[in-house]
Amino acid sequence: MREIVLDTETTGLDPLRGDRIVEIGCVELVNHVASGNIFQSYINPECDMPEGAYRIHGLSTQFLADKPVFAAVADDFLAFVADDRLVIHNAGFDLGFLNAELEKLGKQPFPALRAIDTVSLARRKNPGAPASLDALCRRFDIDNSERTKHGALLDAELLAEVYLELIGGRQAALALSTDQARQPSNEGEAHNNDTKSPRPHEPSNEEKAAHASFIATLDDPIWNS
Repeated sequence: MREIVLDTETTGLDPLRGDRIVEIGCVELVNHVASGNIFQSYINPECDMPEGAYRIHGLSTQFLADKPVFAAVADDFLAFVADDRLVIHNAGFDLGFLNAELEKLGKQPFPALRAIDTVSLARRKNPGAPASLDALCRRFDIDNSERTKHGALLDAELLAEVYLELIGGRQAALALSTDQARQPSNEGEAHNNDTKSPRPHEPSNEEKAAHASFIATLDDPIWNS
């Protein structure tokens, strides 16, 4: 099973008001394990970077000036994600930006049902608890010390670890390892586990005498037949 953990950085919060994508980061998971295959690209938004957005991700207008526009990376990006499931933190935000860019190019947008939203997943798992990526990293003891600013690829890598925790991946792997450890390595091989000696069930002489005394008090007991 192939899944793509995805994150974007943008010039703002609303693609309908002209905000654009400035970075895409993707991490490939195969059977819930990171394969090492990634996609990452900085993107020239063809506009100036607002100060507020710059403080979040640190990508300046000057830095992005010589980077490709979205149209130049769209085909490579779509080839990487293919038709596989997307895993996104606050999926509505990233899909909104991606779909706005794809529609400008006359390409098919991503349907909402294609994405697993890890914010919703986290809130179902722990209602009322903070569900930001930083909060989830703290909850699951995932090292995010390098996340001094937002970065699409770094955030996707962290989210891949968070996603594994949210779906019980580490616990399931631990249980599987434990079960395997309990199985003999070869068919018919005996277990080496220490076992207790069986409890003796033969009554003692005192128990036999007590039983005989009790039988003597009964009227025509069947034990004397």
